[in-house]
Amino acid sequence: MMQPQQNTESYQQMDLRRGIDYIGVTCAFWCHDGNGRILMHKRGEQCRDEQGRWDCGGGSMEFGETFEECIQRELMEEYGTEPLEMKRFLVDNVLREHNGKQTHWIKIVYWVLVDPSKVTNAEPDKHECLGWFTFDTLPSPLHSQVEVEVETLKNFLLGNAAL
Repeated sequence: MMQPQQNTESYQQMDLRRGIDYIGVTCAFWCHDGNGRILMHKRGEQCRDEQGRWDCGGGSMEFGETFEECIQRELMEEYGTEPLEMKRFLVDNVLREHNGKQTHWIKIVYWVLVDPSKVTNAEPDKHECLGWFTFDTLPSPLHSQVEVEVETLKNFLLGNAAL
């Protein structure tokens, strides 16, 4: 039996939202300077959620990108710099609630070496400020995903002491 043809015009006019109407894919990155400091930003009013909380960098994948291409694009968009080295340390299934709606994201997270002298706040509309911290001096309040990522990252670094 032949299926009816979908009305592509009405499909294209739908306002589908990543992570809400379909599973979103995001690549996040923890930037470090190679000397024990990590870069974080405070989420501003224009961020999708969790405004006023400290977070690592990241963003949604675009169609046709590799994970690494997404990281490179987002790193340039957010911090105005390029990665010197990238190592993937986490892939996670993130189920949360935001504004009363269930959200669903697949998150791929990288440990990224950057040159601190080249880092800038390239998205001041989304980032209130940037800061360099250590795992012992993390700012507050933190994004809801940071605690899980930091614990996984610490274990990753312990297993890769040469990093």
